Amino acid sequence: MLKNKTFKNISLTLILLTCGYFVAQLFNYSKLSDLDNEHLGTDYMDKYEVYALKTPNNLFFADEKVPLDRWDVKESLDRELLVNTYWQSQTLLFIKRANRYFPIIEPILKNEGVPDDFKYLALIESGLIPTVVSPAGAVGLWQFMPPTARDYKLEINKEVDERYNIEKSTQAACSYLKDSYEKFGSWALVAASYNAGRTHIHSQMKLQNAGSYYDLLLGEEPARYLFRIIATKFIMENPQDFGFRFRDSDLYPNIPTRKIKIKGEVKDFADLAKKNGLNYKILKLFNPWLRKPYLTNKSKKEYEITLPAKGYINFAFSEYKKPQEEEK
Repeated sequence: MLKNKTFKNISLTLILLTCGYFVAQLFNYSKLSDLDNEHLGTDYMDKYEVYALKTPNNLFFADEKVPLDRWDVKESLDRELLVNTYWQSQTLLFIKRANRYFPIIEPILKNEGVPDDFKYLALIESGLIPTVVSPAGAVGLWQFMPPTARDYKLEINKEVDERYNIEKSTQAACSYLKDSYEKFGSWALVAASYNAGRTHIHSQMKLQNAGSYYDLLLGEEPARYLFRIIATKFIMENPQDFGFRFRDSDLYPNIPTRKIKIKGEVKDFADLAKKNGLNYKILKLFNPWLRKPYLTNKSKKEYEITLPAKGYINFAFSEYKKPQEEEK
């Protein structure tokens, strides 16, 4: 009993000493913080700087000149340059993802006769996240709503949603954009109508007796939309001028792929993945348009499944170039 009592006394003493120590440390920390703050003010402000950005005098969107000699246009661009420069994490993610997805989008735009600058529209629409879904139900890189997607021959059902298919949705977007150009005759108005709708832009042009996007008074989102695209394009084409520093190895790799054709039923995509040397997760990442782990395919339609090219199925991120070197 005496030993237990002595042990309890010792334990209580240690607890009290420990608590006292932490209280003292907390007090000292508070005092140090106050002292540091007195000295930190000038040091911190000397080192931390936020710059106003120089807006360019000449810019083009889809080979159409942006009228930067107008104060309203220049200020609208300045806002988006500031937002996208100082929202560093988002813009750096845009740069990283663009390295993966622009090489898929660019040749389709070129083949379809759509200006290359529209790849930045896809970026603004979805952040280049192929699986993104908006609160309104728009889906994929190009953010198609179901009726428009079906109008442009994209299949949507419980098992397949081609709005998530990067190649097919890009082709559909090209058709939509070209149809809009036939209507408006201006790529700037085409971009605006992609956001606000053709009917709305047309009605506002008529109401305001305006023939240019830059002359239209629009709501907050469509008014900023084209300027977001132009600003993001300018930053991403000149990233170091805006303080973005990265190595090639920091960018998300554009992984070479191969296609396999499916004409019948697939009972289990996990099994199909395993037979091709990869897991179900990777198969779905390359084919987010497959909405179920199976495909009944009662119509016997031919589908193309995208898989990583052999040699690229499993590789360390830091060793991305290794498979390429081996193929040489």
